[in-house]
Amino acid sequence: MAASTHGPVLFRRSFKVVGSDFLNAGSVSKDIKKALKQLNVDAEVIWRALIVSYEAEMNAVLYAHECDITLEISHSGIHLVFDDRGPGIPDIALAMTEGFSTATREMRERGFGAGLGLPNIKKTSDSLEVTSTVGKGTRLDIHILFPQAQSKAA
Repeated sequence: MAASTHGPVLFRRSFKVVGSDFLNAGSVSKDIKKALKQLNVDAEVIWRALIVSYEAEMNAVLYAHECDITLEISHSGIHLVFDDRGPGIPDIALAMTEGFSTATREMRERGFGAGLGLPNIKKTSDSLEVTSTVGKGTRLDIHILFPQAQSKAA
């Protein structure tokens, strides 16, 4: 398999999310959790991956037209990429501020829009890189290290 920045990729799976598809919202996160459990990934790592994947998936459902998601596993950890086609984020630094939200009234009525999504992804992951082009979309590169890789990095 291809090599990532964290070593050779041992497992790779792709998913797609359709914007505004609330009926299936969260299903990709559940599939990621299931795949990680089948691969005997540490429970703490699975919990972290579930949180970041759900937050990113819901952002895609709420804001994007569609989103391609890639899950890669290497010896050092998990790499998740969320690459959406949507409105983009005009001010990434502002979007990373806890409590900042561009949620519509309808989104808030559904229980979303607290402005915690991206900050929560950043807190829960070992690294998060956000790139965005207004009018085209946003890409999230998320890494979660396995415990043995974290101790080597420290």
